Amino acid sequence: MPGPAMSSKSKIKTELDFLAALEAGEVVTQMTLAGRVGVAVGLLNALLRRAVLKGFVKAKAAPRKRYAYYLTPTGFSEKSRLVAEYLELSLAFFRDARQQYGELCVRARLSGTRQVVLVGGGELAEIAVMAAREAEIEVVGILDREINRDHLFGVKVLRDLGAVAPGQGVMITDSRHPQASFDRLRDRFADSRILVPALLRVTRAPLEAARAAAE
Repeated sequence: MPGPAMSSKSKIKTELDFLAALEAGEVVTQMTLAGRVGVAVGLLNALLRRAVLKGFVKAKAAPRKRYAYYLTPTGFSEKSRLVAEYLELSLAFFRDARQQYGELCVRARLSGTRQVVLVGGGELAEIAVMAAREAEIEVVGILDREINRDHLFGVKVLRDLGAVAPGQGVMITDSRHPQASFDRLRDRFADSRILVPALLRVTRAPLEAARAAAE
């Protein structure tokens, strides 16, 4: 599971995207709004109810089950507050992640590792690439089957763990399912080759115990 800072940041971004999607005052369906915000319709309904209750949003019915949603002055103030909070959390998260990945890279270099493959292609991968370059560790690939590009952040995108060569470390940068990524990696690599920052809250339980708990 991602750490609390990451979860808070994600929640604030969802609320911020939600308010930003309403500020134009367009007539739209809830399904269209959900697509713009990137959430399920059920969650959008919950966000709308909360926003109306708090006085951030007003709704006006329109034909064909559509609505015109407007931000109130209080809603615009809330949006400004969320922007500031999101930026503050983003900077704090960036500094913390940069430090942790930097420390992982230094430890890897001291243990003789000179190359790593990143597992996960989100914003953590970009931070890890920067930290690795500072520590003179070469990032030889980013493993992510969902990325439809050949390169990301100047690094080759890999599709299979078979591309990881002996002697290379594997560093988890998957913020969505870090524990699942770790469990998958330890089926193929020794724990000493798997590099995980504390912010991802991965549990390094003995493999046998982890499998027994999953059954």
